[in-house]
Amino acid sequence: MAANDRQAADSAHPADAAPGSQPGRESANAVLAGLLASGMTLKDAADKAGISERTARRRWRNLRFRAHVQRLQADMVSRALGRMADGMAEAAEGLRTLLNSASKEAVRLGAARSLIELGVRLRESTELEARIRALEQAKAEEDKASGKPRRSR
Repeated sequence: MAANDRQAADSAHPADAAPGSQPGRESANAVLAGLLASGMTLKDAADKAGISERTARRRWRNLRFRAHVQRLQADMVSRALGRMADGMAEAAEGLRTLLNSASKEAVRLGAARSLIELGVRLRESTELEARIRALEQAKAEEDKASGKPRRSR
């Protein structure tokens, strides 16, 4: 089992297994959930979890199990984004080093382009995020003033 498959399976919570599962099945359900969350097909995940594809399909039809798989996926994405963010400062510094010290003009030009393009995208993304947050807040305040219940995401 690959490291990310093992991590996904280990983070599955037996309490979110299919209702009525027995202790031996909870482990298979946890493994199945982790493998599905990591992107494996239902058939392949069932094989690796040691259960039939029919059983895996039955689990997948269970909304609580499916929600658990979605929570596992969200957690995996969050961890991956954290690792990417950690490397962004280092990558930017690498581009700056190329910009200032590369002997070939084409390398310096590529680094300059990358820094400018990425900087503009980051600024646009940050501004868009702030605008969306402001709109959501204004809508929530408007709904509160009019007595409408707030919708959950």
